[in-house]
Amino acid sequence: MLFRNLHTLSFVKVVDVSNPERVNRAPDKTVVLLSSGNFVEQGFTVKRVQLNLYIQKKDQKMGPYSLITSYIETDKGEIEMTFDEGYKGEKMLEETAGFLTSHLGISSLILRSVIQLKSVLEKRET
Repeated sequence: MLFRNLHTLSFVKVVDVSNPERVNRAPDKTVVLLSSGNFVEQGFTVKRVQLNLYIQKKDQKMGPYSLITSYIETDKGEIEMTFDEGYKGEKMLEETAGFLTSHLGISSLILRSVIQLKSVLEKRET
């Protein structure tokens, strides 16, 4: 897990990916799931929720090996976490976004991310 201090000591960016270097660049594609900035979860105001696609490699037979991360921006910090990865076709990002929006998965994604971000912030205070 990589921590990056940004604006102030109370604002943190957490990258919870097995190898943070895999996402140390602009994503190949992004789908915004929420951007209203007024959703509150456990005292965190969620400003933005998106999925990022990072194509890791391409295989002649199997197609692209993709890493999808969830990115949640709150008033207290940001967290990017591994959501899914593998050889899952050209439309992996769109299919994942569609599944999340049609099956109430966004709220679960937000809850999981806020719990992880809250844990990191609590550890920093001790």
